[in-house]
This record gives sequence, structure tokens and C-alpha cells, in this order.
Amino acid sequence: MIRSLMKSRETILAGAILVLVLAIATRFPGFVAPSNLANVFNDTAPLIILALGQMVVILTRCIDLSVAANLALTGMVVAMLNMAMPGLPVPVILALAICLGALMGLANGLLVWKLDIPPIVVTLGTMTIYRGIIFVISGGEWINAHEMSDAFKAFPREVVLGLPVLSWIAIAVVIGFIVLVGRTPLGRAFFAVGGNPHAAVYTGINVGLTQCAAYVISGALAGLTGYLWVARYAVAYVDIAGGFELEVVAACVIGGISIAGGIGSVGGALLGALFLGIVKNALPVINISPFWQLAISGSAIIIAVAFNATSNRTKGRVILKKAEHAA
Repeated sequence: MIRSLMKSRETILAGAILVLVLAIATRFPGFVAPSNLANVFNDTAPLIILALGQMVVILTRCIDLSVAANLALTGMVVAMLNMAMPGLPVPVILALAICLGALMGLANGLLVWKLDIPPIVVTLGTMTIYRGIIFVISGGEWINAHEMSDAFKAFPREVVLGLPVLSWIAIAVVIGFIVLVGRTPLGRAFFAVGGNPHAAVYTGINVGLTQCAAYVISGALAGLTGYLWVARYAVAYVDIAGGFELEVVAACVIGGISIAGGIGSVGGALLGALFLGIVKNALPVINISPFWQLAISGSAIIIAVAFNATSNRTKGRVILKKAEHAA
């Protein structure tokens, strides 16, 4: 049991995070203070939410490169809406953000499902389209803090039981995904479609519809994060969250979600996001430019994919040896 635990991807990653935090603490002891760790988790909350949405897409052998553009467009729309109607209740804004994000996710899903276009091509295209729409509707102008209502900006920052609402939303999404992936037919369908789409068809699973559902979930979470991001930082502009889709994919891959589909866990996605969040927050502490974040994310993707490929080859050899002995 201990040996299998040590081989667990989540256990290895959790150990790496612990070592990383302890190493940072030797340079800056204040980093491990509970209040600072809570701030790090809050800073990582948007990445956690988006990584979980990306996880179900990747599980179905697809990818969503439009999540950051979805976030940015939804954030701009709700910011403009708040500027035009400052009295609009926050729950209504939240609902609109989730619905708009889900609609963009649905567009991705339908293009992949009905037109059989490769997911990477679809989402690269929609990423560019969504960014273009932001520029068209905003005229390239920024919406700043003084143009947003106090209630709009305050919601993600409200502190409940010692944590901001943004953190609690991330925790709720994690719990929701544990239930979705582990306890529902849709969750099992994600793994079945990614593991063997042809076999999934014979079990009565609609592969295209399942992939479309994954895109809708990813889009809805991107829409939710769009409002939370804009409200927390009190600014909306065309290039908001530029390049963030790379961090989202990196969090998933680092967390052990296989790009080939069918393999992954909520815990892995969570730990992958936390790893990148800690690295990002630690860079200024150890006097490394935050601009290295993208390079670190890209390197982490390559290392994690190589690790996954090596693990799969090892498993393949074990299976072949067993077959030889059986023969």
C-alpha cells in the first residue's frame, strides 16, 4: 500500500509542493505564514476553477484554448453592463456571466461535434474571435475601478470565515467536481470517451454530446471566472488574462491529466494549479522576474508530458511481460 501511495502522481506532486514551500521559507519565512498561504490560495483560485473545467475537456481527448479569451470577453461584457446599470444585483451578473461563458463553450462544442473540426483548430479560432469581439464592443477602451459599482467590486473580496468569497467559490467548484467526476454518469462518460471512444459508443454513450458537455462546463466556469477576475482587480481591457490559457493547460498536465484523454483526477488538477500558483507568488520573493512564469509553465508542460509518456511506456512493458508469462 505504501509503495502504491509513493507511485501516486498526486502524492509525488503534493510532496514536491511541500518541498518547494519549505525551500522558499528558508529564504523568506513569512511565506509560510497562514495569512500569506491564504493569499496565495486566493490568487490561485481563478486558475483552480479554470483548470477543473479544462480537465473535463482534456479527459474527452479535446482541448480548450479559448478559456482565457472567454474569461476576458465575459469580464468586459459584465463590466460594461455594470457601468450602464450600476444597480443590477450581483447574483444577476453572476448568472449572466455563467450563461454567456457557457454559450461560448457551447459554440466550441458544437463546432467540434457537428462539423468534426479538430478541437485545437476550433478553440484557436474562437480564441481569436472572442478577443476581436472585446475590441469591437469596447473600442479598445479600458473600464477602470471608478466606473464600477462598489457592490460589483466587493463581492469576490468579501471575507467569510477568514477567506475571501473568491476562495470559497474555488473550494465549492472543487467539491462539485469531485461529485461530478466520481458520482455521476456524465463524469464516468468523460473517462469512457477519453479512454476508448469506440468502446464508449457500444455502451450507448454519445461521444460528440459528451465532448460538447465538457466544453459547456469549461465555458461556464470561464464565464464565472471572468466576472470574478474583473471585479477583484477592478479593471477590464482587451488583453486581460493574455496567455493564461497556457497556465491552465500546464496546471492540468502537471497534475497528471493525460493529453491523450481518459486519465486524470480532480486532486491532480487542484495540485497542478497550486504548484503553479506557489511558483508564481514565490518568484518575486526569490528575486526572479515574474515574466519567467510563462517559460516555467511551458517547461513544466514538456517535463510533465515526458513523465506521462515514460510512465505509459513502462506500463506497456509490464502488460507485455504479463502476456508473455501467461502464454
